[in-house]
Amino acid sequence: MSDCKKILLGCLFVFCFSTPLWARHIKGGEIYYTYLGPGSSPNSDKFSLTLRLFISCQSVQGQLETTVNIGVFDNSDGSPAPGSPFTATLTSDQFIQLSKPSPCIINPSPVCYRVRIFTTTIELPKTPQGWTAVFQRCCRIDDISNLSPNFNIGASYMCQIHGTNTVGPTGTNSDPQFLVKDTVLICQHRPFTLNFGATDDDHDSLSFSFTSGYLGGSTNQPIVANPSSPFQIEPLPYRIPFSGEQPLGPDVTIDPKTGVISGIAPAGGDYVVCVLLQEWRNGKVLTQKPKDFIIHVDDKCDFAAADLKPSYITCDGFSYSFHNEAPSSPLIHSYFWDFGIPGSLTDTSNNKTPTYTFPDSGTYKVKLYVNKGEVCSDSAQTLMKVYPGFFPGFQSIGTCVYHPIQFSDTTKTKYGVVSSWHWNFGDPTSTTDTSSLRNPSWQYSDTGTKQVTFIVSNSEGCLDTVVQNVQVLAKPPIILPFSDTLICNIDTLQLKANGTGDFSWTPTASMLLANTENPLVYPKTTTTYTVTLNQGGCVNTDSILVRVVDYVTLYPGNDSTICLGDTIALNPSGDGLYFVWSPASTLNSPTLKNPLASPTSKTTYHVVASIGKCNASGNVTISPIPYPGSFAGADTTICYADTAQLNASMKGIRFVWNPSTSLSNPSILDPLAFPLSTTVYNLYVYDTLGCPKPGISSVTVKVKPKINAFAGNDTSIVIGQPLNLSGSGAPFFAWSPPTYLNQNDIANPVANPTENISYIMKTYDEAGCFALDTINVKVFKTAPDIFVPNAFTPDKNINRLFRPIPVGISTLIYFRIYNRYGELVFSTSRTGDGWDGTLNGKPQDSGGFVWMAQGVDYTGKVITRKGTMVLIR
Repeated sequence: MSDCKKILLGCLFVFCFSTPLWARHIKGGEIYYTYLGPGSSPNSDKFSLTLRLFISCQSVQGQLETTVNIGVFDNSDGSPAPGSPFTATLTSDQFIQLSKPSPCIINPSPVCYRVRIFTTTIELPKTPQGWTAVFQRCCRIDDISNLSPNFNIGASYMCQIHGTNTVGPTGTNSDPQFLVKDTVLICQHRPFTLNFGATDDDHDSLSFSFTSGYLGGSTNQPIVANPSSPFQIEPLPYRIPFSGEQPLGPDVTIDPKTGVISGIAPAGGDYVVCVLLQEWRNGKVLTQKPKDFIIHVDDKCDFAAADLKPSYITCDGFSYSFHNEAPSSPLIHSYFWDFGIPGSLTDTSNNKTPTYTFPDSGTYKVKLYVNKGEVCSDSAQTLMKVYPGFFPGFQSIGTCVYHPIQFSDTTKTKYGVVSSWHWNFGDPTSTTDTSSLRNPSWQYSDTGTKQVTFIVSNSEGCLDTVVQNVQVLAKPPIILPFSDTLICNIDTLQLKANGTGDFSWTPTASMLLANTENPLVYPKTTTTYTVTLNQGGCVNTDSILVRVVDYVTLYPGNDSTICLGDTIALNPSGDGLYFVWSPASTLNSPTLKNPLASPTSKTTYHVVASIGKCNASGNVTISPIPYPGSFAGADTTICYADTAQLNASMKGIRFVWNPSTSLSNPSILDPLAFPLSTTVYNLYVYDTLGCPKPGISSVTVKVKPKINAFAGNDTSIVIGQPLNLSGSGAPFFAWSPPTYLNQNDIANPVANPTENISYIMKTYDEAGCFALDTINVKVFKTAPDIFVPNAFTPDKNINRLFRPIPVGISTLIYFRIYNRYGELVFSTSRTGDGWDGTLNGKPQDSGGFVWMAQGVDYTGKVITRKGTMVLIR
């Protein structure tokens, strides 16, 4: 056992703490009684009552009363005992702290709780049912994680005092006492063990279980002077998914014999846990009392933990995949598994989740070590049971409603014996539709699909569940492979029926084996045979019509012409049941009534149709004719918006082009095609030689993508300013005229014209496809400048935008327009953009405006201009 687990096992529990408000300090409590002897009055007993109250270490004055009231009530009717409530006096006040947590636990939080003990001596009359002592106080600490609401929650603590019904007129008893040990630190999502056992001086048997804690007191009356009867006390409001029976979630359980709480701790927080301690004598419950307490689960601490279930089993193979049941932690540096093979040194693994194949059946001791060889290590041990060869199953006989259906266990086991059975028959009309017999029966009272669940186990511990649907019907089902058939008058036929029960057939004339599933019949005339199935008194009937003929009728079908390479379904008529065709080489199946024929030359097919021992035959001829000849020509490629000459030929009497919309004349074999995208043209050719289908061929005219030529936007420069042209479109270029160009066969030549000029750019690809574009260059014989007009008319078709004309300007820094109030109405830095005379979508009135512009000329000089203009509407 690891050091960490030894520390945990040697401790008790942690009570949660928070800085309390007034009266929010209670962390748990219990009441117990001790028999002191006979009372001073006849037929009475003297007892010592002890209240053990756990509170926060930060409790303040007002929470530290020195006396408390304990009410005592008759268990038969809840009436108070004479002298109730009784005053108990403080006799002990102790602080308990965890001073030295394990060095293997990192980030431990402080742990402290305060135990205050109050005692009193009382006398009670002997009664048959006994008494219950009650103490109530508000409030528990706030923010309890498994309650909702979890603020201002009061507490009630109770214990039963024995009556004469359980100990007899002269018997005595003292309460068992819960153990009170040191503190323990519980880390979230880590395994823990908490010993919440008890001792009993009377040596009675004890049992432990989780139960609900109880409310008591309120913020208006935190100190309860007169406690309520136990019949009036309500349970705590647990928050889903927690409950009194699962106060720490489904991963934490309590041992009913020892009171040891163990499992994987939930997320950090404070959890109220109540344990019911029952005292047994002579097979009966003598007394019972709950004790609740608040466990604090630390969300900061952590330690390397190994945890395994007590045992595992594999019943369907020799291999098993293991994993650490404790959640992963960064403090775990290594894993070491020992699979417990006697005499083996190789039955180990360093994997986190190993899969191991055991050499034989049996029970093995498997050990897991985390951080083996380190100071802070941990280990766990389990029993691995290997007993493969367990095959669960069952079958049912019977299907009828209101009749017993027999269920039979068919489970097979290689090791041990099948030892336990549990059936749930899935009957929604009953709450007792279960059985623990091996082969039970059940009678349903309604029809439908019933889901039967069968849980079976063997003596080695293998357990499995089988779920099957059972159909409950009004009648037993009869399955007939056919209900209507045909025979020849010289034949004998075997009838067939499937089902569970006893069969009988009528009429029995011309029949053998009439009381079996499969009788033989040999009627000379058409006869209807009725079958009856009796399933333990549940009866169903069905029938088969046997039609009798004296001979076979057959018409082999019409002779046909097909296109060479096609198939045709042969279509004989008549009453034959079985067919044989020949020759079979060009048929998909020679025994079908309607085989597919694909002859390559004129073929006569012979067919024999039969009914039993009677048959008839006939012939049908199929003539294949070649398809009409269609030759659409070779595929070709054209430029965008160009044409292609099609050159087709045919062997036939007429043809059709499809599609025809982009053909110059679809009624000729050599039209011009002018598609704007790649198009497949199909040529359909027809003739009158016997093939009813057209011959089809196709030609693809591939259209190269459109070349989008762009020589650039028209521009203005000043004389002496080099102009970098920038063309795009295709890989190759030709500019004309070449005047003033440094090179005319590249995409971006430099022009230095001295007069206005227009350049035509031709761009083309390797196939010769081309496109043209023009750029107009206006040459100003001035210095670089920004020219701006003095007026514009936004409502006219001309001068609709007010914009600058930069000449010799390489970069426009800004162009801004202000109204008479100094408000900016337009701004841009892009050449060509202009103002449309609106502000926020609203047209501006006629009037004067101020503009400002700044740019950088082609020499790098900054040019700034400003002026006024008039908007005219």
